[in-house]
Amino acid sequence: MQKRLTDQNVAYSLVAIAVTTCMILVLMGRVWWCEVGDFSPWSWDIWSSHNSQHLLDPYALSHFQHGIGLFLLLQLCFSRWLTVQTCTVIVALIEAAWEIVENTPFMINRYREATISLDYFGDSILNSMSDYGVCLLGVLLVRKTNWKLGLAVFVLFEIGSVLWIRDSLMLNILMLTYPVEAIKQWQAP
Repeated sequence: MQKRLTDQNVAYSLVAIAVTTCMILVLMGRVWWCEVGDFSPWSWDIWSSHNSQHLLDPYALSHFQHGIGLFLLLQLCFSRWLTVQTCTVIVALIEAAWEIVENTPFMINRYREATISLDYFGDSILNSMSDYGVCLLGVLLVRKTNWKLGLAVFVLFEIGSVLWIRDSLMLNILMLTYPVEAIKQWQAP
């Protein structure tokens, strides 16, 4: 008989994943907070050295989308085999892995080469932990409401991001995998 994850076990798992991710980022030499010295909890200018260094920035929207999109995809493809609790832990593991990969020299250089993030030098640890938390909020939205609202919020955030910062989750994926020079020029400040 398969043992099902309880919500309490999921909570413990999410905390353990966050602590492990944080420890790995420390071992990678990531900074805790903005080295420039600004103690504001957020930075809204994606073209500044403060981007990805504070708790929140415009890219927090894409991490919320990670939670929504990954959870909906897992539910769509594997709901017959995976519980909601298991899907939640899988999304957390994927987001944690992304936060680590995103801060490797390879990925930092990829962002600089292929996207508008020319001055990107990785996330601060607290920004990565905030991104992880925001992703889990996206999961929570879908778990507490329904897939239709989750999908609507995903699309709304995608459109809002394009209008606000000329970038979004889908554009980011496109530019990292298959850079389009015309899009890069349109996104430039």
